Amino acid sequence: MYNTILVAVDLSKDSLKVLDKAVAAANSDNSNIHLVHVVEPVAAAYSMDIYAVNINELQQEAISMAEQKLKEIAKRLSIDETKAHTLLGAPGPEIRNLAVEVNADAIVIGSHGHSGWKILLGSTAIKVLHGAKCDVLTVYVGED
Repeated sequence: MYNTILVAVDLSKDSLKVLDKAVAAANSDNSNIHLVHVVEPVAAAYSMDIYAVNINELQQEAISMAEQKLKEIAKRLSIDETKAHTLLGAPGPEIRNLAVEVNADAIVIGSHGHSGWKILLGSTAIKVLHGAKCDVLTVYVGED
């Protein structure tokens, strides 16, 4: 059914549920799996001059930590490191763009099943869904 599945993970314990479902789908179809984690930019508004925080250093450290965790996940699942993508930006558009780049026919992402204001304010799953050029499969991981 799917040749290439892009699995978006937030590196939390909830990611395990998402990964389990994605791997099961991939194994049944003999699909390729790509992993993605998007690090959101540290907003300059959060920096405090009195502490002389180097935003670029914090950003790079967050990216490095995410890359390491994603590589560990890839290794555990026997996924080639070149298919573990750590990106910087807004998660919704970055995930959608990567899906096009790797020619994914499905994106698998976790969802907390929020309603009301939380949807209006935007969850990553909703932002990925709107504008995606392939199927988007959400895995319910429970409420926050």
